[in-house]
Amino acid sequence: MATPKIGFIGLGRMGGPMSLRLISAGFDLAVFDTNSDAQAPQKNAGAAVGSSPKDVFDSVDLAFVSLPTPDIVEKVVLGNIGQGSRVKTVVDLSTSGPGMATRVSRGLEPYGVGWIDAPVSGGIAGAKNGTLAVMASGPRASFELAEPLLKNFGKIFFVGEKAGLAQVAKLGNNLLAAAAMVISSEALVMGVKAGIDPKIMLDIINAGSGRNSATQDKFPRSILPGTFDFGFATGLSYKDVRMCVDEAESMGVPMVVGAAVRQMLAVTNAKFGPTSDFTSITRVVEEWAGVKVRG
Repeated sequence: MATPKIGFIGLGRMGGPMSLRLISAGFDLAVFDTNSDAQAPQKNAGAAVGSSPKDVFDSVDLAFVSLPTPDIVEKVVLGNIGQGSRVKTVVDLSTSGPGMATRVSRGLEPYGVGWIDAPVSGGIAGAKNGTLAVMASGPRASFELAEPLLKNFGKIFFVGEKAGLAQVAKLGNNLLAAAAMVISSEALVMGVKAGIDPKIMLDIINAGSGRNSATQDKFPRSILPGTFDFGFATGLSYKDVRMCVDEAESMGVPMVVGAAVRQMLAVTNAKFGPTSDFTSITRVVEEWAGVKVRG
């Protein structure tokens, strides 16, 4: 059997390094991004550059999409795949929610195109190093086609065959990551205002039961140095948490704390802008308290 031709649409902070991993593994890639500069590393590594998403879908057997919002994913996929398209499997690496996944999966059925949700967690470093957590859901036959490729990104967790299940898992994960940022910011700011050295406060938390992803990673790397450059945009975090709370409420699952996290992200997004780093949550609490958490 001939080696399948692979497409990759969306070469941003996550899609860029993930696509390069596939090229390094020897796969034949066709890529596209609306930002022509983003395509340069892939082109230099030997990938073909398509002129549009449709051009990519018409020239590959399996295509990945890694795009910023659900509406963009839906527009790119359903707006460019139709009768006669070559692509037979589409894998969505974006965090785009179960509602969108269900709509697009159904929209592709008349064309015989399989849909796999495969949102990832682990940040830019994980994308570069192939250490992401990859959540996947969709038809087993389509998943088995995608699995050898997904292994290049990290550890795979197959959630089930129903469209959108992996998206539910990802939204839950991203809610927890944002919640950890919010509550850790409040605790650290309180400690600093009381007169505790933030490094000592972090050491205490990380040696005890309060440790979490924010105190172990984000505070030492991006907040104590004052760089606020972890690599995840406030606007995207706000989008993910908003989707999570909305989906939960539509399922009849109350999210009291989730709603509070959403509000903190709304404030951060309004104050520092959607392109700011989501560690800027701490800056909001700092301003309110009149202190700074710095090493």
